[in-house]
Amino acid sequence: MNLVENLEYNTERSKLIIPEYGRHFQKMVDHAVSIADREERNRVAKSIISVMGNLQPHLRDVPDFQHKLWDQLFIMSDFKLDVESPFPITSKEVLQQRPEPLGYPQNFPKYRFYGNNIKRMIDVAIGWEKGDMRAGLEYAIANHMKKCYLNWNKDTVEDSAIFKHLYELSEGKIDLASGGENLTDSGQFLKNRPTKSNRNNTNKKNQRNNNRGKKRY
Repeated sequence: MNLVENLEYNTERSKLIIPEYGRHFQKMVDHAVSIADREERNRVAKSIISVMGNLQPHLRDVPDFQHKLWDQLFIMSDFKLDVESPFPITSKEVLQQRPEPLGYPQNFPKYRFYGNNIKRMIDVAIGWEKGDMRAGLEYAIANHMKKCYLNWNKDTVEDSAIFKHLYELSEGKIDLASGGENLTDSGQFLKNRPTKSNRNNTNKKNQRNNNRGKKRY
């Protein structure tokens, strides 16, 4: 009867702060917090860190990993564990800070087929002094834009359309249309592009290779 009364149910247990370590680790941390003697508390804390490191023995001696383990120990104790840490103790407020929003790369929505790197290349070209090197880079960018256009859109495109897009993406700072430039012929790009049937055959071959060695039931 006493055994039944002493059973612990998950609904009555406290929520695990880091569930990956399990209930027993949390109990060890709680026990360390409750130890009154500071010297004994430090010894127990180091023992817990050692056990945590044994879960990933190939990383336990790496300094950055050791720092991570100590951070996790303080997190599991809700920062109530008063021990000597070999690393600076990260405060609760710092961990609860919301990260800064990521700066997603911006691009013209209607020209997504060119990719974001094109805009970076254009910005680099604009930053160069006018001359042969800049002219060569501008021509290379326009050719790459034409190749991207053919890969994702059609089987042919007029150079004037590429020049117009480049002029717009560069905010009017690169104008190849006025120079009478001619880009690489569309047929040259299309000749090097794999046909649809070849791409399908390659995908089927890769799928067969991936299925090799798998058990069949």
